[in-house]
Amino acid sequence: MTENKCCSSAKEKQGNAGHELVKIEKPTNTCQMCEDYSKNNEQKPVAIMCCEGACLRGEIARQAANILCYKLASDKTVRICLGGAFTKDTGQRSLVREASKLIAIEGCFLECSTRMMKGVIPGLDPKVIIADSLYSFDQNLFSINEMPEEEIRIHAQTVADKLFSDL
Repeated sequence: MTENKCCSSAKEKQGNAGHELVKIEKPTNTCQMCEDYSKNNEQKPVAIMCCEGACLRGEIARQAANILCYKLASDKTVRICLGGAFTKDTGQRSLVREASKLIAIEGCFLECSTRMMKGVIPGLDPKVIIADSLYSFDQNLFSINEMPEEEIRIHAQTVADKLFSDL
């Protein structure tokens, strides 16, 4: 008699109370552009990882990270590819692991990027910024299309400016 998959999954979850076990297929290839980017930016003291959510809060956090890393403080910050850092132990993860200062710009209180990266780098302790606490907006909005693009850019700039002043 075979065990029901649903039941075995529930038993696995019970054994990992407070954690979710995730199996990620190891890549067979490496993106050389990503590795070159990592190598070219490894001397920068501040690594910025960020929520990459598809919701409004995630979009504002993502744009804020880009403004901070590519406009305001490009000389001392490096923008992390969360997918690359989380799914494979190559240059992006090394940037997170080796940064003098690590900042996580989270779209909301769920702190997804922080939790993800703590799963692959035990003991990781980034400075966590909850972006949606740094600007005022209608908290009932969820989707990117519920706010004009210009307003999204303004909120992202506000978050980036506040973080820049603390670097």
